[in-house]
Amino acid sequence: MTPFSIREVEPTRHDVDRLVGPATPHFAYQLRARVRELVARLPEDNDVRRYAEEKMELLDRLGHASSKAEEGPREPPTRPGWKELPSAAPADRPLRPRTGPDPT
Repeated sequence: MTPFSIREVEPTRHDVDRLVGPATPHFAYQLRARVRELVARLPEDNDVRRYAEEKMELLDRLGHASSKAEEGPREPPTRPGWKELPSAAPADRPLRPRTGPDPT
């Protein structure tokens, strides 16, 4: 009996989008790791790899945010408590990670 082998196929932008598309803050870093693994063998100047690197940056920002906030209106930053709510930060403007001891 011969072992089953899978034919390796070069990843595409569509493959990257299928991983990144349903991303949420909770799973952003796990998905970023999968995207990194998907394109790890591609040369640095490869178009798909560069595209994946842009999406990995989005996933990193999403890890400090509450949504990709790509659709619909945004809440105004003048809303009371806006700056203190990590859940109010979109991925294109995430809150900075806290430094120092937790105030609670």
